[in-house]
Amino acid sequence: MPRGDKSAYTDKQKRQAEHIEEGYEDQGVSQDEAERRAWATVNAMTGGGKKSGSGRGKPVNKAPAKKGGRKGGAAAAKRSKTAKSASAKKAAKTQAAKKTSKKKSTKR
Repeated sequence: MPRGDKSAYTDKQKRQAEHIEEGYEDQGVSQDEAERRAWATVNAMTGGGKKSGSGRGKPVNKAPAKKGGRKGGAAAAKRSKTAKSASAKKAAKTQAAKKTSKKKSTKR
């Protein structure tokens, strides 16, 4: 079976991966990255393809699918309001500088 072949997966696993992929794409993740993350999640939950003999009957681990919304944000929550504000101002200044440098380079 060549790498990336999905024939060993059940129809349910394929539907799960498709649904997870759509969710990532809605968040703005690229098509290839969304597909990669979706299959990684399905593999983590079910232990990979389930059609062939060994590994059948093992319980599904739903933790990988549930951790998505809780995973990030802890570091930002610990930072003070002034630190976050200063960081946002710096980012805005950097973006503005990039825009003006792009405009200058396109005028030449």
